[in-house]
Amino acid sequence: MTASTLLLFVALLSAAGFLLGRKRAFGIADAHGGVKSLHSLPGHYGLYTAIWVAVPALLLLIVWQSLEPAILSELVSRELPAEIQELPPERVGLIMNDVKNLVAGNFVSSAVSPEISEAAEHWLSLETTFRWIRTLLVAGLTGLGFLFAWRLIRPELRARNRIERVVRVALVACSTIAIFTTVGIVLSVLFESIRFFQYVPVTEFLFGLEWSPQTAIREDQVGGSGAFGAVPLFAGTLLIAGIAMLVAAPIGLMTAIYLSEYAPRAVRSVAKPLLEILAGIPTVVYGFFAALVVAPEIRGFGESLGLSVASESALAAGLVMGVMIIPFVSSLSDDVINAVPQAMRDGAYALGATKSETTRQVIFPAALPGIVGGLLLAVSRAIGETMIVVMAAGLSANLTANPLEAVTTVTVQIVTLLVGDQEFDSPKTLAAFALGLVLFVATLILNVIALTVVRKYREQYE
Repeated sequence: MTASTLLLFVALLSAAGFLLGRKRAFGIADAHGGVKSLHSLPGHYGLYTAIWVAVPALLLLIVWQSLEPAILSELVSRELPAEIQELPPERVGLIMNDVKNLVAGNFVSSAVSPEISEAAEHWLSLETTFRWIRTLLVAGLTGLGFLFAWRLIRPELRARNRIERVVRVALVACSTIAIFTTVGIVLSVLFESIRFFQYVPVTEFLFGLEWSPQTAIREDQVGGSGAFGAVPLFAGTLLIAGIAMLVAAPIGLMTAIYLSEYAPRAVRSVAKPLLEILAGIPTVVYGFFAALVVAPEIRGFGESLGLSVASESALAAGLVMGVMIIPFVSSLSDDVINAVPQAMRDGAYALGATKSETTRQVIFPAALPGIVGGLLLAVSRAIGETMIVVMAAGLSANLTANPLEAVTTVTVQIVTLLVGDQEFDSPKTLAAFALGLVLFVATLILNVIALTVVRKYREQYE
């Protein structure tokens, strides 16, 4: 059986185990005076049986799928002809890649040597044998697990407590996987950044004013010395993010105030979902809109005023990015404003304040910490945007504060540096990891500040 078929087989057996375990619990309950004689509900005994049927088999499948490719590769490499095994390890690795490609059907056997074809046939033979062994082991484990749980079912069995322990272990395992994934991402970026800083000094990267990450393959090639000053990228990122927040902050905030304090219930029930549809539009669609509609309009309007406007400008990217972030700001601000206790509104009205005065002098100051936290999260969202900038702002690393000129951002350069066939031991490619590390630190700081402000707000009004 294939892995997917085995998973379906285990799922069906687990469902059968649940039904049989539940039925046995009912039978034992009838023999001991009813369900009240059982420690747990009959359904808990069924779940306990299903867990014993499924979990050992699933663990075996996970371990088997992770180890099988390495074991097959080792067994097949040992059967290669002696003249191939005497080759350098990297050469043997390339041959084994050809064997794997042939097994996967990426090219026909007539395009490779007879030795590789024979190795591929041996691989398929071993794979078939392993598949039968895996099927028998999974079937045996499910049967043993069912018999073990079946014999344990009795009135004093604390099935509910054992199920809760299993669920707790599963939750801890999922949390641990998430934590280790985050740590792995951070360490991978950090180690590659350290390799980059062995080629380029940290001071040059953080404070250099010229960005031209071109390195030569040969020493006599033109462009052998690249410039890795990232200040133009930081400036372009802040410029576009600032324009976006100038659009998103006031519009999103005023929208939230209207929906939470002034809009009738019927209007709110329609306007809020429609507004949040903007958050579901893919960013590439925003990029097309910015490149085909907004940028030409800005350029035409600027030329009518006698201004020199680039075909790709920071203003076009920032405006469209601001529109994209409006639902983000509006939704967070609306939730924060609605969280302000109604007693504060009633007290202001009792003192004779109007709705406008209550909103400006009571509701807004009370919700300000949460609003600031939402705005900081929106800033981190704007800093990490890529597609809109690629399509509307260009790729030029210009150190300028003029929004009518073309600029680029950190995320765009990361994409540019990693596009195509690249060697991961050159400063040009490693620079992408250094930029990613800076972007990660910046967004982390913004998120920490935002969460700290929001937590303080929640503690104040809970």
